[in-house]
Amino acid sequence: MQLVSPSQSEIQVTIEVAIGLVNDLGADHLEVRTTLDEAGFSRATTASAASIARLETSLSELSPLISALPDLDTEQARVLLNEELTELAISPSIADHDGVGPHLHWSPSTAPFDRQVIADILMAIAQELCDNGTIRFGRCGAEDCQRLFYDGTRNRSRRFCDDSRCASRTHTADHRARLKKAE
Repeated sequence: MQLVSPSQSEIQVTIEVAIGLVNDLGADHLEVRTTLDEAGFSRATTASAASIARLETSLSELSPLISALPDLDTEQARVLLNEELTELAISPSIADHDGVGPHLHWSPSTAPFDRQVIADILMAIAQELCDNGTIRFGRCGAEDCQRLFYDGTRNRSRRFCDDSRCASRTHTADHRARLKKAE
């Protein structure tokens, strides 16, 4: 993991990566390996094509759960996540490699890469539910966008996905509406 600020956590990075991948599942060109490598998943560059393909399948299967998080209360999310966690084979350990510092690994280094990533994603979501519930999971506020986001702001003020056009279109439309109303 490559954390970009001291306030950013491995949990946040993992959730943001998972949401980004789920948002891009329907896209023509899903770059799972590149996305994970850029986020600091150290085994991404050496993972087999079969492992990446299995990961894409697993992400597709998790997509309904992740996509529903902004609309669920914590109890509903807990029940659904626990169903996924019962299928998860984990073997937690504290690792220290690649200059990241001590951090948790949920699967052994010998586990296939796809299982490692899914374990990381599910455990990050589980930790977020325990810490904050579902309040930080959001859906873009732009009228024509359903993309998800994770609100890592201190005051939970994020309203839009990572596509800057969504915020721009919405703010422009709001401004024009105010001007029209003032006329």
